[in-house]
Amino acid sequence: MLTANYEKLGLRAGERVLDLGCGFGRHAFEAARRGAKVVALDAGRDEVAGVVATFVAMAEAGELLPATTHAAAVQGDALALPFDEGTFDRVICSEVLEHIPDDVAAMRELARVLRPGGTMAITVPRFGPELVNWALSDEYHNVPGGHVRIYRRSVLESRLRSTGLVVTGHHYAHGLHSPYWWLKCFVGTTNDEHRLVKLYHRFLVWDIMKKPPLTRGLERVLAPLMGKSIIVYLAKPA
Repeated sequence: MLTANYEKLGLRAGERVLDLGCGFGRHAFEAARRGAKVVALDAGRDEVAGVVATFVAMAEAGELLPATTHAAAVQGDALALPFDEGTFDRVICSEVLEHIPDDVAAMRELARVLRPGGTMAITVPRFGPELVNWALSDEYHNVPGGHVRIYRRSVLESRLRSTGLVVTGHHYAHGLHSPYWWLKCFVGTTNDEHRLVKLYHRFLVWDIMKKPPLTRGLERVLAPLMGKSIIVYLAKPA
C-alpha cells in the first residue's frame, strides 16, 4: 500500500532514490520495481534486515531491472544522514517526521541530500483524523517512539519551505484507513483480537490485494474528506 504517488514525484528508471524511514520497505520496493537506484534507510536493525532480504528475493524472482536497478538498505539517523550533499534525485519520507522531536533538523538533512532540481514526497498523518486518534487513546501516541505532534498542512509546508524547498502540490490518501484506526483507538490499540478490528482488517487486506472498482471509487471520494495521510510534494530549486 503506497502513500506517495510516483508520477507526481516524477520518478524515472535509473534515478537515485532515498526512502528515509523505510520501515519494512513498501516505497523502496516500488521504486526498485520501476528501475531506480534505491537506498532504504531506517533507524531499526530489524527493518533494515527485512528490507535487504526482500530485495534479494525480488532480484532472484526477476522483479528488478538489472540494467538500471541498484537496491540497498542501511541503518542510520535522520538527523545525520551518511550521504553527500545532492546525492539523490528523488527523496521519499513517509510517516516519519511526526516521530522526530527536532523535525526541522531532519527536514534540513532531507533537503541537503536532494540534488538541485530534484523532487521530494513527504507524508505525515492528517490533522483531523489524527486528532480523533489522540482524543480516543493516549496509548496510540504516548509510547516510546510514538507520535510527538500533529501537523496542520500550513505548519508542515512552512517548515519545509524554511529549508529552501519549494512546495509543488499536495493530496490526501487512505480514506478507508481512518475508521480502522479510530476503531483501534476506541477498543485498544493492541487489541487485535477484537471482532470488529479483525473484520475491518480483513476488509482492508482484501481491498489492497484485489483493488475492486467499488472500494477504489470509495477511496477516491473519502481520501479528500478524511484520508489518514497528507502527502506534500516539493522541489529543490536548480
